[in-house]
Amino acid sequence: MSPDESQMCPSIGRITLRYWAAARHEAGVEADVVETDVPLTLADLRDRAVALHPGSDRLPAVLGVCAALVDDRPVGRQDPGTLLVQPGATVEFLPPFAGG
Repeated sequence: MSPDESQMCPSIGRITLRYWAAARHEAGVEADVVETDVPLTLADLRDRAVALHPGSDRLPAVLGVCAALVDDRPVGRQDPGTLLVQPGATVEFLPPFAGG
Protein backbone atom coordinates (compact mmCIF):
# COMPACT_ATOMS: atom_id res chain seq x y z
CA MET A 1 0.00 0.00 0.00
CA SER A 2 1.36 3.40 -0.90
CA PRO A 3 1.69 6.13 1.76
CA ASP A 4 -1.16 8.02 0.09
CA GLU A 5 -3.45 4.98 0.36
CA SER A 6 -2.64 4.50 4.06
CA GLN A 7 -3.53 8.13 4.75
CA MET A 8 -6.88 7.67 3.01
CA CYS A 9 -7.62 4.54 5.11
CA PRO A 10 -6.16 5.33 8.53
CA SER A 11 -8.03 2.49 10.26
CA ILE A 12 -6.34 -0.28 8.25
CA GLY A 13 -4.07 -2.23 10.58
CA ARG A 14 -5.93 -1.10 13.71
CA ILE A 15 -8.81 -2.24 15.85
CA THR A 16 -10.32 0.39 18.12
CA LEU A 17 -11.53 -0.70 21.56
CA ARG A 18 -14.07 1.60 23.20
CA TYR A 19 -15.04 1.29 26.85
CA TRP A 20 -18.33 2.40 28.42
CA ALA A 21 -19.40 3.00 32.03
CA ALA A 22 -17.60 0.67 34.49
CA ALA A 23 -15.28 -0.60 31.75
CA ARG A 24 -14.17 2.98 31.04
CA HIS A 25 -13.70 3.59 34.75
CA GLU A 26 -11.55 0.49 35.17
CA ALA A 27 -9.49 1.09 32.00
CA GLY A 28 -9.05 4.76 32.88
CA VAL A 29 -9.46 5.76 29.22
CA GLU A 30 -12.30 6.03 26.70
CA ALA A 31 -10.57 3.94 24.05
CA ASP A 32 -7.48 2.03 23.02
CA VAL A 33 -6.09 1.13 19.62
CA VAL A 34 -4.67 -2.33 18.93
CA GLU A 35 -2.28 -2.44 15.98
CA THR A 36 -2.78 -5.54 13.83
CA ASP A 37 -2.77 -6.51 10.18
CA VAL A 38 -4.61 -9.78 10.82
CA PRO A 39 -8.01 -10.56 12.32
CA LEU A 40 -8.03 -11.18 16.08
CA THR A 41 -10.61 -13.00 18.15
CA LEU A 42 -12.75 -11.05 20.56
CA ALA A 43 -11.13 -13.08 23.36
CA ASP A 44 -7.67 -11.98 22.16
CA LEU A 45 -8.83 -8.36 22.13
CA ARG A 46 -10.15 -8.65 25.69
CA ASP A 47 -6.79 -10.07 26.77
CA ARG A 48 -4.97 -7.23 25.03
CA ALA A 49 -7.25 -4.67 26.69
CA VAL A 50 -6.38 -6.12 30.10
CA ALA A 51 -2.66 -6.13 29.23
CA LEU A 52 -2.86 -2.44 28.26
CA HIS A 53 -4.12 -1.59 31.76
CA PRO A 54 -2.12 -3.73 34.23
CA GLY A 55 -3.00 -1.46 37.16
CA SER A 56 -6.67 -2.41 37.09
CA ASP A 57 -7.40 -5.58 39.05
CA ARG A 58 -11.13 -5.41 38.20
CA LEU A 59 -10.89 -4.85 34.44
CA PRO A 60 -10.79 -8.58 33.54
CA ALA A 61 -13.99 -9.22 35.53
CA VAL A 62 -15.75 -6.17 34.11
CA LEU A 63 -14.85 -7.05 30.51
CA GLY A 64 -15.94 -10.63 31.18
CA VAL A 65 -19.53 -9.52 31.80
CA CYS A 66 -19.66 -6.82 29.13
CA ALA A 67 -21.82 -7.06 26.06
CA ALA A 68 -19.77 -6.36 22.95
CA LEU A 69 -20.57 -4.57 19.73
CA VAL A 70 -18.40 -5.03 16.67
CA ASP A 71 -18.94 -2.16 14.25
CA ASP A 72 -22.29 -1.39 15.94
CA ARG A 73 -23.50 -5.01 15.63
CA PRO A 74 -24.24 -6.90 18.86
CA VAL A 75 -22.10 -9.98 19.35
CA GLY A 76 -24.79 -11.72 21.38
CA ARG A 77 -23.88 -15.20 22.56
CA GLN A 78 -21.19 -15.83 19.96
CA ASP A 79 -18.06 -17.49 21.34
CA PRO A 80 -15.44 -14.75 21.89
CA GLY A 81 -12.75 -17.36 21.21
CA THR A 82 -13.97 -17.92 17.67
CA LEU A 83 -15.44 -14.52 16.75
CA LEU A 84 -12.93 -12.85 14.43
CA VAL A 85 -12.63 -9.06 14.41
CA GLN A 86 -11.13 -7.60 11.25
CA PRO A 87 -8.56 -4.78 11.18
CA GLY A 88 -10.37 -1.48 10.79
CA ALA A 89 -13.21 -2.54 13.11
CA THR A 90 -14.39 -0.90 16.31
CA VAL A 91 -15.26 -3.01 19.34
CA GLU A 92 -17.32 -1.48 22.13
CA PHE A 93 -17.52 -2.99 25.62
CA LEU A 94 -20.80 -2.22 27.38
CA PRO A 95 -21.19 -3.36 31.01
CA PRO A 96 -24.64 -4.48 32.14
CA PHE A 97 -26.79 -1.68 33.49
CA ALA A 98 -30.17 -1.32 35.14
CA GLY A 99 -32.79 1.34 34.90
CA GLY A 100 -34.67 2.94 32.11
